[in-house]
Amino acid sequence: MTNKNSRVHVAVIGAGPAGYAAGFKAADLGLRVTLVDREYNPGGVCLYRGCIPSKALLHVAKVIHEADKLSNCGILFSKPKINVDKLRTWKESVVSQLTSGLGQLSKVRDITFIQGTAQFKNSTTVSIHKNDGSQLELNVDYTIIAVGSEPINIPGFPDISEKIMDSTEALDIQDIPKSMLVVGGGYIGLELASVYNALGTNVTVAEMTSGLLPGTDRDMASILEKQIKNRSITVFLNTRVEALKELKGNVRVKFSGDSIEKTDYNFDKVLIAIGRKPNANNIGLENTRVNIDSRGFITVDPQRRSTDPSIFAVGDITGDPMLAHKGSHEGIVAAEVIAGEKVEFAPHAIPAVVFTDPELAWCGLTETEAKSKNVDVEIKKFPWAASGRATTCNRTDGLTKLIIDPDSGRILGVGICGPGAGELIAEGALAIEMAASASDLKLVIHPHPTLSETIMESAELFYGPSTHMFRPEKNN
Repeated sequence: MTNKNSRVHVAVIGAGPAGYAAGFKAADLGLRVTLVDREYNPGGVCLYRGCIPSKALLHVAKVIHEADKLSNCGILFSKPKINVDKLRTWKESVVSQLTSGLGQLSKVRDITFIQGTAQFKNSTTVSIHKNDGSQLELNVDYTIIAVGSEPINIPGFPDISEKIMDSTEALDIQDIPKSMLVVGGGYIGLELASVYNALGTNVTVAEMTSGLLPGTDRDMASILEKQIKNRSITVFLNTRVEALKELKGNVRVKFSGDSIEKTDYNFDKVLIAIGRKPNANNIGLENTRVNIDSRGFITVDPQRRSTDPSIFAVGDITGDPMLAHKGSHEGIVAAEVIAGEKVEFAPHAIPAVVFTDPELAWCGLTETEAKSKNVDVEIKKFPWAASGRATTCNRTDGLTKLIIDPDSGRILGVGICGPGAGELIAEGALAIEMAASASDLKLVIHPHPTLSETIMESAELFYGPSTHMFRPEKNN
């Protein structure tokens, strides 16, 4: 039965980090909110099938790798025994705990949470198809679209199956295959490659460009590439996957490229990790004035309002970078705008983190971007081999770099490669947002011995030698 009398002030379609942040903020600002999602609690892809389960498994992989590296310190462990069912159950318990918490936060805010999917009948009418088969029609003042993205499959290749996986299936960890091909050397592929490698799988990564993590500064990516190869992960660069064929016991893969010895290989499983695409289809946008660009993203202004005045869009559906924390901040801005506040989404730095081992993190202008845009910058790098804390951790392979305006000394970008880079990058993002200079960073007293000192000493290098890295004095 359709109920045409239900009315809310704000409907939020999609309850991932962008959607639930928008809904929670709208409710906190006194607006009546209906939050719609297929899952039983808020969380979205990030919590159910992305960020959280992958980081839980990456934690396990990190512990396995660290235990192995302790042999250099005289500490020997036997080869770990993997209980796949227990590992999967633990991973799922992490997801359940966090999504249940979000469900409680939704209830205490008096948000109406509906399990189902939504479609626009027009700009202010949303038809909701509930999971129980019933239907509900909402007349709304505003809608915030936060439907996210989904993995891209390769056109013409077999559909996702038990042997050919996307990231969702790979995170289920049904078994530990003897061999696996990862198609795509981006962050999703490399994170999952790290997990399966640590669990005992012989992993091969095929990347069609000349380096892993395309677009990332090469000096940082090269550190990760070296560690990946040290862990016996085979890497094929400048390599294309031409065909996949499922056989009785494995998958035959046909390659083309200069770095491979032969064209045909067999793998127990194949993971397709070539990126994600927006979920703009099948939500009735054709019944609104919302504009979609050539890549399928919804066009929005700095307030996250679409070309339809009553419809906002936040998160992956609005384009790159497709990051949960970026979506959350967009959601908060959209809710504040609807509540009448004069705000807009205009960050100077959106940090990005690759949770491999070592981690890579960056924010602001990268060296690669500076070169492509012909921006005059000064690059200062502090190798972790000169860090006392990195040495005590037996992790001297890291690097901290600052991209600095040569005239003002202002911090334009920060890049970090090494354990804990994802935690350290927040200081860089703050420095960029606050228009801090290299002088500001070098004058901040950082605790010793910590990896955070590498940021301070990188800033010191702009003016000459740092305490633990000699450089000639800068001529002023």
